[in-house]
Amino acid sequence: MPLPDSAIAFLDTQARRVRQLRKKKRIVFPEGNDSRIVEAATRLSSEGLVEPILIGKAPANAPAGVRFVEPSDKYAALYHERRRAKGVSPMEASEVSRRPLYFACLMVGAGDADGFVGGASNSTGDTVRAALHSIGPQPKVATVSTFMILCVRDESYGHQGLVAIADPAMVIEPTAVELAEITIATAASVRALLGVEPVAALLSFSTKGSAKHKDVDRINEAHRIVQARAPQLHVDAELQADAALVPAIGQSKAPGSTVAGRANTLIFPNINAANIGYKLVERLGGAAAIGPFLQGLARPANDLSRGCSANDVYGVALVTALQAGDAG
Repeated sequence: MPLPDSAIAFLDTQARRVRQLRKKKRIVFPEGNDSRIVEAATRLSSEGLVEPILIGKAPANAPAGVRFVEPSDKYAALYHERRRAKGVSPMEASEVSRRPLYFACLMVGAGDADGFVGGASNSTGDTVRAALHSIGPQPKVATVSTFMILCVRDESYGHQGLVAIADPAMVIEPTAVELAEITIATAASVRALLGVEPVAALLSFSTKGSAKHKDVDRINEAHRIVQARAPQLHVDAELQADAALVPAIGQSKAPGSTVAGRANTLIFPNINAANIGYKLVERLGGAAAIGPFLQGLARPANDLSRGCSANDVYGVALVTALQAGDAG
């Protein structure tokens, strides 16, 4: 199935923005022998967008413009410094730092690469763990989370067919405080990536008190925390998905809400709902799901779905380069 027009427009826009960066970004891929990674890296290099670094032994027919690096213990001391408080010995640090996931993340942590894109053949848990241990969170960030961009075929939804969703890959059962932090972080990501003001809906199976449950209370508490911490954000809760997205339904179920029927940012109550939801929209609705993107790390590192395509890798790499540009 061809990509939705919204996805093509999104990728074109990100590619144009990457070309405008002052310096070409070095993006490292730990799964350097995966054919999807090689295909995407070749395209990124040939289009002059980034400098791809693939971890692994260079094949005999290595594509031009793509650098291959074999893991070593070059970053053992750095990893030991980051993890010795957790009981990691120098010998363990030497062994772990040679693993492709960790070696690639440590390249970013050391400043030898500007961003990391992994997860094509590794689980999200393993990929994110490597990033957290080797790069770490930004100062004062309590909740590292993820978001995705859903590119749907009906461009009346979201921002010209683009809808951000969170958190599909990281925080399994967020507390009210974590849900608020995810909302604030995702709103900032939407503003930076899409160039529009986020209109955020905290989703539920209930709209404006239509059901009573402790999960509904948690979502409303998260909303109160967002309002207190970031009163400038355009956010509402609790809203069912149809009330958040469809103007007529939003007006019927949540009259007076300035978010209902207009949301471009959907905050799911937990990872189950978000992960299942985006995969259903992707597979049954023909949407393109780009991401997930990590938010809250000290340097850019992003995770791929193991079901990703070369085009998915390309899109995630573009966003990673832009995050690196934002980080300076």
